[in-house]
Amino acid sequence: MFAPRPRFGSQTPPAIFPPVLGALGLGLAWRRAADPFGMPSAAGDLILGAITMFFLFMMVAYGLKLWRRPKVVAEDLRVLPGRAGLSAAALSVYLLAAALVPLIPALAEILLWAGLLLQTGLVGLLLWLFATGPAEQRRVTPVWHLHFVGFILACLSAVPLGHTGLATVLLYATTGVALAIWAASLVQMLRQRLPAPLRPLLAIHLAPACLIGTVAASLGLMPLALAAAAVAVALLAALLVSARWLLAAGLSPLWGALSFPMAAFASLMLALAAALEGQAPGEAFRIAGGIALVAATLAIPPILVFVMQLWAKGRLAAQTNAARA
Repeated sequence: MFAPRPRFGSQTPPAIFPPVLGALGLGLAWRRAADPFGMPSAAGDLILGAITMFFLFMMVAYGLKLWRRPKVVAEDLRVLPGRAGLSAAALSVYLLAAALVPLIPALAEILLWAGLLLQTGLVGLLLWLFATGPAEQRRVTPVWHLHFVGFILACLSAVPLGHTGLATVLLYATTGVALAIWAASLVQMLRQRLPAPLRPLLAIHLAPACLIGTVAASLGLMPLALAAAAVAVALLAALLVSARWLLAAGLSPLWGALSFPMAAFASLMLALAAALEGQAPGEAFRIAGGIALVAATLAIPPILVFVMQLWAKGRLAAQTNAARA
């Protein structure tokens, strides 16, 4: 007898979302390249348009799973790839809002508040699971940046929409949280050996520094922006030096965690290049931004294709312990 064919969406893995978050960030980075390099914003718009359709398809797929059995959300949040994936899905809403600000501001406004509501609800559920679940789930991981620092992504649309007060509060609050997570993670790394399969997640530590710098620059807080850039450069250098150790486990779905930090670093460099245009540091940031953008463009699409192929072949859910509806 043949096993019944699973219904579409019955085991949609949350691990599909991190590389999409990175691809959306790549589109925004290409849009930022319009000022420092005098390029048309069409390249960024094309990337954002294509990935938006892809993201909506994924949301429908996961929505079907959720509709069939709502408890799958709590089950997916009990495993690290699930927590990272669902947080990336919520954060992608912020990037969609940022992408739509120059095109449809009213829709961007709706998505901004929808993203805040969605992430707040997700964090609330996560905190409840931490409080009631085993102690292992409460271990600080780089994914905590997605949960608790990810609110800073709302600033990418809040600032151009005129919500500078909200953006300022989110900037300072998430900066404090990021510092706490970095400190706790450093202590854990000194005390414990990180398994090779989980090491790609360390790249997530780069993203908060990049976002803090980008948002600070958009608010005119250049000392904070430059300090965050210094931290981002130091973290990137550490990641590059340890790349062989970081990727020792080989290609895996967790490589999706590499995508968004790369796009975020390119955006930071380009944002500082625009903010410091005509000054010597601005030219240095422009060159760094161009190199980072090319590197991100070469790396993020293959990671996205790899993860999508695993999903299409039905292997991604098993490899990431995704719950079944």
